[in-house]
Amino acid sequence: MSESPVQSVDRAIEVLEYLADHGESGVQDVAAHLEVHKSTAFRLLSALEFRRLVEQPGERGKYRLGIGLIRLATSVSAQLDITRIARPILQELADSIGETVNIAVPDGNVTVNIDQVRGGSSIISHNWLGERSALHATSSGKALMAYDDSLLKAGVDGHLELFTANTITTKADLLDEIETVRATGIAYAREELEIGLNATAATIISYDGSAVGAITVSGPAYRLDEDRLSAAGVSVLAAAQRVSTLLGWSGHA
Repeated sequence: MSESPVQSVDRAIEVLEYLADHGESGVQDVAAHLEVHKSTAFRLLSALEFRRLVEQPGERGKYRLGIGLIRLATSVSAQLDITRIARPILQELADSIGETVNIAVPDGNVTVNIDQVRGGSSIISHNWLGERSALHATSSGKALMAYDDSLLKAGVDGHLELFTANTITTKADLLDEIETVRATGIAYAREELEIGLNATAATIISYDGSAVGAITVSGPAYRLDEDRLSAAGVSVLAAAQRVSTLLGWSGHA
C-alpha cells in the first residue's frame, strides 16, 4: 500500500531532523531510522535533494542538510527580527489608540499576520494572528502593494473577490487607491473585508528599500469612525517609520 501525502511529508521532516542530529548519513542509515525499505528512503532523499534541502557533498549515498534550508531559515529569521524590533512600538501604539495592532507580511498574493498586540478597547476583538487576507481588501495589503511592484501586479492581476459592498473589485479603482497610499504613506480599509471592521496601515521598509511588512490598526467601525481612523493612520505611519529606521532604512532611494 502506498503511503499518504501526509505520511510522506512527516517522513521527509523526520529525515531532515535525523540529518540535523547525525550529520552525513547514508540511505541505509536513514531507512533503518525510519523503519522503511531502502527504496522509500532513497525516494524521500531524492525529493529533498531536488529541492536542495539535502545534498551529497562527495561520496555517493551520503547525504547532509542542504543550502536550501538556509533560504528558509533566513526568511524566518527576518520575520523574527521584525517582530522582535517592532514589539515595543506595537505595544505603545496599541496602548495609545486602544485597538488591535498587527504586523502583516506578504505571502504570495495574500498577507499573513505574524504578530498582534491588543489595545485596551479590544479585549474581545478578533484574533488575527496567523490569518491570511486578500491584498485588495485590507489596509496591510494596500500598504504593501504601494511599495512592492511585484506584489501590486499580483494584486491587480488576481481575482478581486467581493467581500462586502465596499470591496474594491476593479483594477482601475485599486490602482487609484494605491496611488493615494503612495502619496500619503497611509492605507485604509473601510468595511472592505468585513462589515463593521475598519483598519489603517503603513509599510515597514527594510534597509534595502524593500517592503517587508505593514503595521495595521483595526477595530470596529463604531469605535474607529472616520475621525479616529484618520488619527490612527497618522500614528501608524509614525510607528512604521520608527520600525523602518530600526531596520536600517534611511529614506527614499
